[in-house]
Amino acid sequence: MQQRNGMWYVLKKHKALYLLMLPGILYYIIFKYVPMYGVVIAFQDYSIGRGILGSKFVGFKHFIEFFYVNPDSWKLIRNTIMLNVYDLLFHFPAPIILAILFHELKNKMFKRIAQSISYMPHFLSTVVIAGILVTFLSPQTGIVNFLLVKVFGMEPILFLGLPEWFRAIYVSSEIWQKIGWGTILYLAAIAGIDPTLYEAAKMDGANRYHQMRHITFIGMVPVMIILFVLTLGHFMETGFQKILLLYNSMNYETSDVINTFVYRRGILDADFSFATAVGLFQSVIGLILVIGANRIARKHSETSLW
Repeated sequence: MQQRNGMWYVLKKHKALYLLMLPGILYYIIFKYVPMYGVVIAFQDYSIGRGILGSKFVGFKHFIEFFYVNPDSWKLIRNTIMLNVYDLLFHFPAPIILAILFHELKNKMFKRIAQSISYMPHFLSTVVIAGILVTFLSPQTGIVNFLLVKVFGMEPILFLGLPEWFRAIYVSSEIWQKIGWGTILYLAAIAGIDPTLYEAAKMDGANRYHQMRHITFIGMVPVMIILFVLTLGHFMETGFQKILLLYNSMNYETSDVINTFVYRRGILDADFSFATAVGLFQSVIGLILVIGANRIARKHSETSLW
């Protein structure tokens, strides 16, 4: 007789649930874990003809080249960090604020319409978003420059040709595209708050601001911590597709990041070993940030990833 707490008993009892999990598990095994074997080429002078096993081992040659030989390495790191810092400062809190505002709306019809409109940009492809930005910000025909000239009497601005404008354009477009979709988890967290807490707060004389601050916001904190830790895992990465579509030789100074450099060096120049080394550096930094943030979260709160 099988033990009721044995592994095979649990698998048999919940086989339907495990079958539902199987596609996701296979996806991560095939596309996330199996390709990790290829990381070894970061320490080789990889040759397609010789393959991974036959290529020459060169140790940390490519890492040294990136950090000490490549003249643009620190500019790439700076641009990547700055874009992600701005993203954390402005994009991360935006869905939190919007979710609280949605929760405070009393008109249910207006609330549903506003939520649906806020979700729409999420379903637009990055190519479409980039096309909208290029069209709207065009110095000749863009609506933004039209308003600046006709309404405010200003000179047209070449937004995508000036390095100082790129970070603001990128981060603001990220907020517009993802703010609505990002409210879903926060609204779910708010829905899980015990309604009796609001009733008790009202009886104690708390107004809507105090309820929002001490009940709604606090109820969202566990989800905020989890999402913040997960976001730090991608800190050294940025929206590669959008940057690739928006950057050009005029705004390289602030728009060229590690991901675009890896694309040019690895795909266009076919320098696979060097590109893998740089990509591995990104992943290691992300891993360190996730572990560190999770340890801090576990130490100072009851919520953590593990």
